This record gives sequence, structure tokens and C-alpha cells, in this order.
Amino acid sequence: MLLSLVLHTYSMRYVLPAAVMMGTAPTYVLAWGAWRLLSALLPARFYREVDDRLYTIYQSMVLFFFENYTGVQVIIYGDLPKNKENVIYLSNHQCTVDWIIADMLAIRQNALGHVRYVLKDGLKWLPLYGWYFSQHGGVYVKRSAKFNEKEMREKLRAQMKAETPMYLVIFPEGTRYNPEIPKVIADSQSFAEKEGLAILKHVLTPRVKATHVAIDTMKDYLDAVYDVTVAYEGTVDHKGQRKLAPSMTEFLCKECPRVHIFIDRIELKDIPEEQMYMRRWLHERFEIKDKLLIEFYDAKDSKRRNKFPAKSVHSKLSLKKTLPSLLFLGGLTASMLLTESGRKLYVKTWIYGTLIGCLWVSIKP
Repeated sequence: MLLSLVLHTYSMRYVLPAAVMMGTAPTYVLAWGAWRLLSALLPARFYREVDDRLYTIYQSMVLFFFENYTGVQVIIYGDLPKNKENVIYLSNHQCTVDWIIADMLAIRQNALGHVRYVLKDGLKWLPLYGWYFSQHGGVYVKRSAKFNEKEMREKLRAQMKAETPMYLVIFPEGTRYNPEIPKVIADSQSFAEKEGLAILKHVLTPRVKATHVAIDTMKDYLDAVYDVTVAYEGTVDHKGQRKLAPSMTEFLCKECPRVHIFIDRIELKDIPEEQMYMRRWLHERFEIKDKLLIEFYDAKDSKRRNKFPAKSVHSKLSLKKTLPSLLFLGGLTASMLLTESGRKLYVKTWIYGTLIGCLWVSIKP
């Protein structure tokens, strides 16, 4: 009985973070909505500047839980520039925590508010979040033949016209690498073989469309491309086989002791412009990722496992970067919930904000 209670308590460690992150969403949306209305007659860049600051507050609160609360060790390899840049962030994709990894790097460059995502189309229906991500400069795309290149280019051009700082996150694999779904991995490898490309073991064959459109549209606006490879420690079973990477819930339950992040900063001049050649270049970048991950997971020498073959730095995030945002948003939300009128406004924001958001994204990309 006692053991069962202990295990239950242990597994519930994600409840507080989830409650705070989800619970403060209406407060955040109300603050953002008020600014959106106030800035309607101002130049777009004024709206973007404050929007980025608001986004920094919310995401730094999120990072309080994913870094300070969990106590995860963030190990960084390669050279992460100290100064913020306009970049495209390309990464392997294996779980929902991958979205948070981009935040982890951005906050270390004081660029957290500039993070924007290329997301699969279905995510636009998320209550409150789906609408807001689009407003913040995120781009929703459909897969394969349904990919709307013109729509993506127009949205990116609008961002550049507004002089929007860009930290655009793309996962070129298009879906997660999941060792529990071997058919997806086999299909990816079969496609690579058919196209005469190297067969990859720990990543999927990347798709080039979104990457090409983003780089081609913003080539005169970008400073660099960040090629990022992520590995979560503890994702190998007793037989040495790769396991599923941690979900957000598992991560918040402190089931990942260390996350390893390898960054390679690439100059735009080193990337071919034509889509056909960029496709080959992108696959070569994923070959490099695959070799790094083979070393991480499969190295014959056990001393070389669970790390990338390069100089590393244990990067700890200061509470000064995250705790004030938690106290600010948590305090605002608590104040709202203390009054009857506040509680009514809170509930209406969830309901009507979700309905308006769904209506908005259904008629506007």
C-alpha cells in the first residue's frame, strides 16, 4: 500500500508543472489580446517587439519546469553563438520535448522570444495555443503533395517586411523517429535506397521542401543555419536497443538525467540554392547526425557512449532567467481566480478563445 502510494506520487510529479503551464494560458492570451488590439494602428514591428517580450515571459516560465524543476543536465557541444541571430534551426525529431530544446538554446542567446516554428497542420486546432502560434509567426504546413509553398513564402515575407527577428525551428524528418513503429523507419530507409541516398539508422530520411522554401525566401535575411543534433540519455534498453525518447510528461517526472545537444553553425554561402542540390546537402547533414547518434548509442567502447565525440560544456540555466516569469504569470492568474468576475473571464477565455481561434485558423493560414 505504502509502495503503491509512493509510486503514484512519483508519477504525479508532472501535475504541478502541467497545471501551471496550462492554467496560465488564458491569462497570457488575455494580455496578448489586449496588446493586439492596442497595437492595431501601429506599425507591425511595434506589435512584434512586445509580442516577442510576452512570448519570452511565457516560455521562460516553461523552461523553469523543464530545466530548473527537473534538474536535467544540459550538455552542449559545438559553438553556440552568444549573440542572437536570424537563423533557421534544423534538428532531428524524436519526441515532443524537441520543441523545448530549441527554447533551451534560444534563451542562452537571449533570443527566446524570437522562436517560431514550422508545424504540421493538425496542431493549429490546439485550444488557444494553435491560434497563438500562428499569430506569433509560426507556419503550419501539410505533408507531401498538399504542401503549400506559396502560402509559406507569403507568411515568411510578411515576417521579413515587419523586420521580425527569426529563430525558425524546422524538423525536416516530418514526423518523429519512433523505434516502437518500425514500419515508419523501414519505409524511410526503403525510400532512401530507392533514391540512391545513404540509409540512416537513428534518424529518418529528411524532406527538403520546408527547408528549401525557408532558406530560399529568407536567404538575404538570415545570418546562419543551426544544424542541431539531440540525444536523450537513458533511451537504450538493457539489450542495447534504442527506446522511445521521453514524452513531456516523462521528462517532467525527471526520467531523463541529461540531454545532449550538438550545434553546428553553417554559413548560408555553404548551402546550395537549387532544391535538387539542397536535398542532397540536407541528406548529408543527416548522415552526420546519424554518425553522431551511432557513436552516442552504439559505440563499441562503453566509455564513448552517452556522449558526442567533441568538447562539451555543462550549461546550467540560472533561476534569474525563469523564476520571475513563473511568479509574474502565476500571480496574475491567481489574482484573476480569486474573484467571481475573474473566474468567469478565465472560463470564457478558454471557451471563446478556443472557438475564435479555431474559426480564425480555418479561414486564415
